Formats: sequence, structure tokens, C-alpha cells
Amino acid sequence: MGEKDGQVAEGVEPVAEEMTPDEARRAEKLSRQRMAYSFPQFFALLNAGLILTAVALVLFKTPNHLAFGGTTGFAILLNTALPVLPVSAYMWILNAVLVLLGLVFLERKAVLWSAFASFALSGYTSLFEWLMPVTTSITGDLWLDVCFAVLLPAVGSALVFDIGASTGGTDILAMILRKRTDLEIGKALFAVDVAVVVAAIGLYGPRVGLYCVLALIGKTFVVDGFIESIRQRKVCQVICDHPRDVEEFIVKKLGRTATVTFGWGAYSGKRQTILTSVLSRREAMRLRLFVRAQDPSAFITIVSSSEIIGRGFRGVN
Repeated sequence: MGEKDGQVAEGVEPVAEEMTPDEARRAEKLSRQRMAYSFPQFFALLNAGLILTAVALVLFKTPNHLAFGGTTGFAILLNTALPVLPVSAYMWILNAVLVLLGLVFLERKAVLWSAFASFALSGYTSLFEWLMPVTTSITGDLWLDVCFAVLLPAVGSALVFDIGASTGGTDILAMILRKRTDLEIGKALFAVDVAVVVAAIGLYGPRVGLYCVLALIGKTFVVDGFIESIRQRKVCQVICDHPRDVEEFIVKKLGRTATVTFGWGAYSGKRQTILTSVLSRREAMRLRLFVRAQDPSAFITIVSSSEIIGRGFRGVN
């Protein structure tokens, strides 16, 4: 793009040429940290998600017979039909069968973390059944119990899915179906969940059964909502009088990078430098405060996105 009236936009030289070796190492370290969780972080988040799921099962699902899918739903149904064993015992049995099937039909590496999650969830459920032996609603309000029966596992699943793991159980079945058949996995698993809900209507009557239907529908939206919230990033565009300072702040202080483009003001005809960068919420707030302090007349747009693909972001985040 040519010049106009001798105007030359700032910020066209790479900031990397002015960075010290220490600043460059810090930026590279930050980039690696953002790309993946460390093993302790991965393990802690996986267990946090499983604990939330187990607490919801013991305190809200089992006492109210809220069977709306997955191995937990099957376990609740079996506990009602054959009350000789607690829900956690049926979960151990179901998960053991699924893990054995996974070891037979899948590579061991593929089933390893799902197997751990399956047995860990069964273990946490057994622990909480012992610590909190609940047989009736703890709130006395079925609608409130349904809300927490959906909310807690949704948060747990969102944490687990965000780190690239799963809660085990029917996820192993999904992997087997994906490898061995042409079935659409989402539809197959949804059909299983629907079958559990239909059985719940037959066992517990229309009132509890219809609450299970609502919970099944709500689970999908709530899990998706939490996953998007966890993965949300901010796409920031800045037009200001001192773009070079903003470039250096993004690269040196935030450890991110930016794309520099040029445009013309439609009214003024003035050539402008446009900086675009993808940041976390906290980083976007820091950038906004810095730009406003440097140039109160700066033009800033910040748009949310939950699908960012590229270096510095996890997977297809």
C-alpha cells in the first residue's frame, strides 16, 4: 500500500529484533506453558472433575433416582431393580466390563486414561457413599436437586474435556464404536442415554422420568456452555497513535504476538496501523488498560472466541 501525504505508519519493524535474550526466553517459556498442562496440573484437574461428578451422583442423582445416561444412569437403574448392591458397586462392575472390552478392541494406550477415570470415579463414589450415606433428598426440592445433578457433573466434564481426557465409562464404548463400526458416535451415545431415561420413566413414574428428560437435555447445553467458557479467548484489534508501544507491550510484557496490518481512515484519509492479537481474558484487560493509558483516543475492539487454532493455544482450542 502506498504512502499518502508523506505519512508513514509506526510499528513495521519486528519487535523480536529489539528483544533481549532474557525477554526472548521468557516469551518462549510462556508459549510452551500455554500449549499444554504439566502432568501435576493434568492429574489435579482430572481428579477434580471426577470428584465433582461423584459428589453429584451421591448427593443428588441417587437419592432422587435421576438416571439420565451413562454408566451412572445404568448403575442407578440396576440399584433400583436389584437393590442388593449400592450404586458404586454396580459402577465398579459396569466400568470393569467396559475397560475389559476396551483392552480387547482398542490399543492399550488409547484406553489407559479412560480406564483410570472409570475406576477413579467408581472409587470416589464408593468413598462418598461411605462418608455421606444419603438415601433421601438433602434439599427436599426435586427441581433444585435436578439443577445440581446437572450442574456439578457439567463443570466436572468441562474440566476433564478441556485437558483432553474423559470421565471414562461410556466414552470407552464410544471409542470402540468409532473404531469398529460406521455408527455416528454422538447419535449412538444419545440413543443409549434415551434408553436409560425411558427405563427411568418405567421404573420411577412420569414425574421423576420427565425430570430425567429435562436433565438429559440440559446436560448437553450446560456442558457445552462450560467448555466454551473455559476455552474462551479474546480477539483484540487496536488502532492508536503509538502502535509501536502497543506492539512491544504485547510481545515483551504479555509474551504474545500480534499481526500488523494497514488501513485508511474513511473520514480522515489517514493511514492507520491495525494490531490484532488473541489473548486470554486477563491479558486482554491488561492490554486495554495499557492502551487507554497511552492513548485515551485509541480505538479498541474485543471479540470473544472459543475456537482458536495455532501455536500458543491448546489443541483445537
